[in-house]
Amino acid sequence: MSGSAILVVEDDASTSTSVARSLTAHGYRVVEAADAEAGRRAWERQRPDLVILDLGLPDADGLVVLRSMRRDAATPILVLTARGGERVKVAALDQGADDYVTKPFGMAELHARIRALLRRAAGPSADEAGVVSLGILRVDITRHTVEVDGSTVRLTPREFEVLKVLVTHPGRLATHGRLLRAVWGSAYTEEGHYLHVYVRQIRRKIAAADHSGALRKLIVSEPGVGYRITEADGST
Repeated sequence: MSGSAILVVEDDASTSTSVARSLTAHGYRVVEAADAEAGRRAWERQRPDLVILDLGLPDADGLVVLRSMRRDAATPILVLTARGGERVKVAALDQGADDYVTKPFGMAELHARIRALLRRAAGPSADEAGVVSLGILRVDITRHTVEVDGSTVRLTPREFEVLKVLVTHPGRLATHGRLLRAVWGSAYTEEGHYLHVYVRQIRRKIAAADHSGALRKLIVSEPGVGYRITEADGST
């Protein structure tokens, strides 16, 4: 799923470099962090599509980092570690990890696990390529592109993240808090005015490409609660 952003939190420089080079060669956008604190900052700043997380970090237990990330968002987290015991694996999965790869590992296996997690994260409404289609709207979750009736709609990274949260579960209400945590992080759960501005921009850009008016009621507001995506004709 090239184009997706991946955060690699790994203190072993050779492992981090080899993973980053391989992912970059396959079209992923990679951010590296050598410890828990750097990983936390990158997580808040980048909001990646997937996290590869080592458990044996020098400044904190990886399970603590895992719990913190999982409280913020449903972003896929792949644990990559030398700890091969069953108890450690179960603990990581119980804390919210989506998959687990033990060192040493094969790069082909790692790529396969990543592709599977990204497809799953695109939601049940996505096709095998990670594309969500709602009428004339086409959102490619993995490549971060949006089209309306064949025309490209250029969204900022934040605008795309807001739209992604909504379209991956069409019809389901996404509360202000959930959207804020998923896109900006837990520190912004009370900043509802951010959402108003970004949703307004998304609506404006989609409307400019929607000459038929089929998407005029695509994003519906639930006052004081959140937003939901409707079907292309405006019905839920």
